[in-house]
Amino acid sequence: MTWTSLNAWVAAPEIFLLCATCAILLLDIFISDAKRHITYIITLVTLGVTAALVLSGHEPHARLAFSGLFLADPMADFAKLAMIVGVALVLIYGRSYAIARGLFRGELFTLSLFSLLGMMVMASASNFLALYVGLELMSLSVYALVALNRDSTASTEAAMKYFILGALASGMLLYGISMLYGSTGSLDIFEVSKSIQSGQANNLLAVFGIVFIVTGLGFKFGAVPFHMWVPDVYQGAPTPITQLISTAPKAAVFVFALRILAQALEGFAPDWRGMLMVLAVLSMGLGNITAISQTNIKRMLGYSTISHMGFVLLGILVASPIGYSAALFYVVAYILMSAAAFGLIMLLSRQGFEADQIEDLKGLNQRSPWFAAMMLFTMFSMAGIPIFVGFFAKLAILKAVVNLGFVGLAIVAVVFSLIGAFYYLRIVKVMYFDDATDKSPLLAGADAKFVLSINCLLLLVLGFMPDRLMNLLSDAVSQSFTSLPF
Repeated sequence: MTWTSLNAWVAAPEIFLLCATCAILLLDIFISDAKRHITYIITLVTLGVTAALVLSGHEPHARLAFSGLFLADPMADFAKLAMIVGVALVLIYGRSYAIARGLFRGELFTLSLFSLLGMMVMASASNFLALYVGLELMSLSVYALVALNRDSTASTEAAMKYFILGALASGMLLYGISMLYGSTGSLDIFEVSKSIQSGQANNLLAVFGIVFIVTGLGFKFGAVPFHMWVPDVYQGAPTPITQLISTAPKAAVFVFALRILAQALEGFAPDWRGMLMVLAVLSMGLGNITAISQTNIKRMLGYSTISHMGFVLLGILVASPIGYSAALFYVVAYILMSAAAFGLIMLLSRQGFEADQIEDLKGLNQRSPWFAAMMLFTMFSMAGIPIFVGFFAKLAILKAVVNLGFVGLAIVAVVFSLIGAFYYLRIVKVMYFDDATDKSPLLAGADAKFVLSINCLLLLVLGFMPDRLMNLLSDAVSQSFTSLPF
């Protein structure tokens, strides 16, 4: 491996993030709890510089680094920006919440940054081992974050469930990768693709490997029937960590799935398409139907996530850049919607009180008409009401599925979306038509309130001009699939 083959500048955002996170880890040791805002500010600056490096290194073609282990392309760049924004929103929205519960510690910042580093490696890995290293770096960091509140038995239980099921999923994925290696003789994504396209791969062994890989991906997406961890972890984890799990990792897992399924295993698309179809329908069905009976809003949003991931899987199973770009658009929209929803939950929380029950939103319009409207925007967007970005995200997926010829599948998706609209509209009913039982003021900082308002307004603004974001993401996906480095 020569310096030229390293081409380290391609991975400048990841290298900077690693160095900055290690520096923050050491610096935080010498910062007292009273001055913890210094770590908070440095962390946000680190995220800003990382985003700037991603933008400055953006090019409309794929570039390899580290002797083919690392791939930077437009799709990965946009996914990384979505991840960075997702993590930044977690820290901004969760600041007051974490301070009130004694969670505003160095571990929150360093583990969040290490998880982001793992996500970014996942997005740019072009080798199965690099993909797995990124996945484990992200997963181990998130497991620890779920258990951040050491005095909470619910958080500890959620962390244990997440760790055990996550380890099982990682084992499944690794076993599938080993089968692909046995089938093709390579761990490089593009070499595996060449071997399959040329007919040199052992097809039977490869198909068995795909079954295990799709199982592992199903766990990471939280798709049915591999969804068991989602509602329990969403409910048990501290709300900022629930927000983290529901936002940035979704972009990482999405690109992770495309690297494996769309790039390495494109030749077996008919095989994994059928598997994803089953996962998508089950996820949309169980997620939407079960969410109706929930009284805990975090748990409800957990089942909502399952249904949304079913839509993302619909985009992936189209197995074309049209479907992939629609799915990426859906992921970006979902990150904004989910961040807004959990941000509003934390806005209603205060010391000694978790606003995690649906009844805690009663009469929110009487307490704060503005943030009641912001929650309305969020719920309408998640439900897919027209003029909000969530509607156009669903529409893009449905168009791609119909163009593939799966009209029945699109009808099923629409029916489950209509069912799911009930529990979103129930939140609106509680806010506007029920009397407030808690009339205490909203105590979050001005920065969180401002960013949260911008976040929610974006759901409406992007709904008025969805084509701009959609065209941007479509071009990125097309460029990534037409400029493959082989």
